[in-house]
Amino acid sequence: MWQEALWTRGRYLLEKSDGGEGGEGPESLGDGCPGFQGEVCVEGEKPQDWLYESYYRMSQQHPLIVFLLLIVMGTCLALLAVFFASGLNTEDHLTFLITVPAALFLFLSIFILVCIESVFKRMLRLFSLLIWACLVTMGYLFMFSGGILSPWDQVSFFLFIVFVVYTMLPFSMRAAIIASAITCFSHTVTLSVCLASKVTELEPLVWQILANVIIFTCGNLAGAYHKHLMDLALKQTYQDTCNCIKTEELERLLLSLLPAHIARVMKAEIIQRLQGPNFGRTESTNNFHNLYVQRHTNVSILYADIVGFTRLASDCSPGELVHMLNELFGKFDQIAKENECMRIKILGDCYYCVSGLPESLPHHARNCVKMGLDMCEAIKKVRDATGVDINMRVGVHSGNVLCGVIGLRKWQYDVWSHDVTLANHMEAGGVPGRVHISSVTLEHLKGSYKVEPGDGQSRDSYLKEHGVVTFLVINPKTERHSPLLGVRSRPSLDGGKMRASVRMTRYLESKSQRRRFEEELNERMIRTIDGINSQKQWLKSEDIQRISLFFHNKALEKEYRSTTLPAFKYYVTCACLIFCCIFIVQILVLPKTAVLGISFGLAFLLLALILLLCFAGHILGRKGSFCSLTWFPTSSSIIVTNNPWLRLVLTMATTALILVMAVFNMFFAEEPGGSTEDVLTTSQPEVLITTPPVILSNDSALEENAGENKFYLPYFIYCCILGLVSCSVFLRINYELKMVVMLVAVVIYNIIILQTHASLLDGFNKALYPTATLDRYP
Repeated sequence: MWQEALWTRGRYLLEKSDGGEGGEGPESLGDGCPGFQGEVCVEGEKPQDWLYESYYRMSQQHPLIVFLLLIVMGTCLALLAVFFASGLNTEDHLTFLITVPAALFLFLSIFILVCIESVFKRMLRLFSLLIWACLVTMGYLFMFSGGILSPWDQVSFFLFIVFVVYTMLPFSMRAAIIASAITCFSHTVTLSVCLASKVTELEPLVWQILANVIIFTCGNLAGAYHKHLMDLALKQTYQDTCNCIKTEELERLLLSLLPAHIARVMKAEIIQRLQGPNFGRTESTNNFHNLYVQRHTNVSILYADIVGFTRLASDCSPGELVHMLNELFGKFDQIAKENECMRIKILGDCYYCVSGLPESLPHHARNCVKMGLDMCEAIKKVRDATGVDINMRVGVHSGNVLCGVIGLRKWQYDVWSHDVTLANHMEAGGVPGRVHISSVTLEHLKGSYKVEPGDGQSRDSYLKEHGVVTFLVINPKTERHSPLLGVRSRPSLDGGKMRASVRMTRYLESKSQRRRFEEELNERMIRTIDGINSQKQWLKSEDIQRISLFFHNKALEKEYRSTTLPAFKYYVTCACLIFCCIFIVQILVLPKTAVLGISFGLAFLLLALILLLCFAGHILGRKGSFCSLTWFPTSSSIIVTNNPWLRLVLTMATTALILVMAVFNMFFAEEPGGSTEDVLTTSQPEVLITTPPVILSNDSALEENAGENKFYLPYFIYCCILGLVSCSVFLRINYELKMVVMLVAVVIYNIIILQTHASLLDGFNKALYPTATLDRYP
């Protein structure tokens, strides 16, 4: 219950981050089956193989197996503690003393291996089979080492195994059904064969075996129901995780084309248009789209061009050329990010960016100059390592720009102004391997770098016409160079063996730390999957409280609780099936009294009314015609789906009714008034079987109808267990409330069985062990 609540709240956060409307959990996947709104994946497709398996293992299987092992190890220790505290003879219980420590050792070994993640992933199925086989073996050893074999022997333990298979062991639905069927069938057949040959009358045995079959059937139905919804929840959470990551990738793609501040404004306006009343209408041709243009002052513009690239491009194929540019400009993007520059556009082998957008920066000129020097340094390393004669020519100018998005269908972010044009000519009139700056940029540098005259007017007519004074920045990391002297490249060491373009491409690939998009996406998926592991969510989540699992944000908590729950009707249906199983079990083993029929009849009417309230909209809404008498139930089903408080009331009413009826008829059981010797003897003293109104024991004589049946007490306890199971089928109800209800029910059951109706328990124990001394009250 706790983990399911954590998953659904985590899923709700994923939906909120993805911009969708949060759901409250399993909802109707179509009209006929419980599930989630929307499809888990495209029809015919399977989840993404190993990625989904990794998600499934780490988010569900690992924490559940760890928790299960802790439970069974704690139970083994408790059994040993009770045994030695009771002072029982070890020789009489040698099988028990061998079985429990051996199982404890096996479970501890598996627990240690499970904590090793690599071993857990490789041997997951083996661990699951070992745990299941060990539990079944323990059940049979307990059954045949107890001294008395009875039709109700170890039913509760095998019912526990069934729930473990469905809810805690990482079996598929098919494997879980097979394992549970083997567990129940083997128990039923074993008891039937062992008891049938040792009793004088088969009819009582048949009724009690049938009661066991009903109990196991109920356990399988409830377990399969729970596993089905949890599998849907897991797949939907996985799909929401994928959608969230894909949305983030689309956001990154948009931000690679447009700055964040422009993208946010454009997205908000597009969403407003799509949600507006005029959506879908033909817009007037005179109404052009909005222009997202802003003016920014005090920015620096950098233009950079690869010198010698035209000659290099003629020596390589188009694919090699694109790959080489991608690697090289990817490195430039990293440099731009480090120096707080925004790349504007790539034009062939020309790269230009701006510092001071979208927010003004006091050191914009220094950032651009630093970036230009880093670009020259990076291209120098490529030249020295490959022998390819290429270089960088960089020009920087500072001023004002207009920036924004142009285009109606294909958007393009760009900057325009006279200063942008001047920066372009600063690059054209520059020197390979140097950073060429204007006098305006030099003023903004405020002495941060040493410069020397650039004489750009002699190399570019535009600079000469406008009288622009230029300078060359001296790189602090290198020796001082002449302004007109280019840098000679190192001769190639293997130029005769490999083309220059190939040498450069291979060098860039060896230095590149970027990966294929698919590899990066898969790694982000794995990191996200690791982050939504239920254990790590519980320890690290900043949105959810650790114990109560409430959202810290009260508004979000209120919104989460107010979401619709169309699957609630299926919860009530499953609870009603459990109620029917309880009724059948008690009909099979209890005396057929008027109180039994009347009490269950009234309970059936109340549950039928609740089912009508939940299903009225589905049943009556499809007939096409309504009358005034059908308005209320049809509307009530909608109210139940939408109103969380009404769902809570119906949940409490349903579970309370089932919990009460599980033990109600015990209050009308007759107190044992006769001697416990008024019993029926079988041919084998170690075999016990009863039917109303006689008791079977191991050392008594026959007196027909002289005694009262007290062997229905185990089946009352099994009915109480099924009543507790009914609380767990309401998956989307607060787990804290379900825990409180179940704890209260357990306390009341113990008071009834151990206190108010202790005489039934005493009579049961006396019939089983007539020579033992009862000492319940020390």
